[in-house]
Amino acid sequence: MKKKVIVYRKIHSDLLERLQRHFHTVVISPDDSDAFYAELKTADGLIGSHLQVDNQLLDRAPNLKLVSNISVGYDNLDLEEMNKRGIMATNTPGVLTDTTADTIFGLMLAAARRFTELDNYVKSGQWTGKLSEEYFGVDVHHKTLGIIGMGRIGTAIAERGRFGFRMNILYYNRSRNKEAEEWLQAEYVSLRELLEQSDFVCVMAPLTEETVHLIGKEEFALMKPTAVFVNGSRGKLVDEEALVDALQNGKIRAAGLDVYEQEPIDPNHPLLRMNNVVTLPHIGSATAETRYKMAALAVENVIKGLSGELPPGLVNQEVLEMETKR
Repeated sequence: MKKKVIVYRKIHSDLLERLQRHFHTVVISPDDSDAFYAELKTADGLIGSHLQVDNQLLDRAPNLKLVSNISVGYDNLDLEEMNKRGIMATNTPGVLTDTTADTIFGLMLAAARRFTELDNYVKSGQWTGKLSEEYFGVDVHHKTLGIIGMGRIGTAIAERGRFGFRMNILYYNRSRNKEAEEWLQAEYVSLRELLEQSDFVCVMAPLTEETVHLIGKEEFALMKPTAVFVNGSRGKLVDEEALVDALQNGKIRAAGLDVYEQEPIDPNHPLLRMNNVVTLPHIGSATAETRYKMAALAVENVIKGLSGELPPGLVNQEVLEMETKR
């Protein structure tokens, strides 16, 4: 009998057909909760994104062996509980690195040079003569870029800054990135030093219990009043009330945001009424090519993981160690 896989987010037809050749495949949305949980009772695998896989869900999925996230982030997965139950968790790193780095660096440029504000200025008919200095932005080239979280994407952003804009690179990370230090001449510094010295502060760290509100009132107070702040990782790494205060009171110059504490962001949020904030709807990896590659890797994770092979995007290696001990 074929194993059963639930596809709960739309994927390209050829990838769905590939899954169907290996498994009994059910395409169903969690929004149809009764039907979804009925199918979940006998499911061996799950593939999609943003589904909260916690105790409550896992209790209703006694046969579950693998959850495949179509994303690089996996803060929606309760890894501790999945480890206890011997369930593999997978993600899709690598394939979205360059696309996301392009987006975040573009966000930095847009915030520094006030692209969206000036786009609205032109389209609303306000451009009637020579532009006054009050609308000038700030240079990006030859400035200091501080990156919090020097993983694949953080390194790719640093690469664009170093070689494209001749920026000096500072970084703060859980561990040293020797390759980035040699290749990009990046300097490993404390978080305080990074915040005090950087002209651009870019957050690309993973969301964990330790990194919730990593950037708050004290951190914004350490930044230069001319600093541009960019968050392209997860919204909960930043205390948005403190960010609003920093922007309103001139503690920092501007911000570029692709992620928020609550998504979608409340239409009445004060960040959406500020000219010195560029806001994107969490589109870091949102190109057709990259999303296809992500889904293809997620499908490969399912096929290999449920066929007894090592899935390339396995997150919780502990599951394999526990299986070996049994």
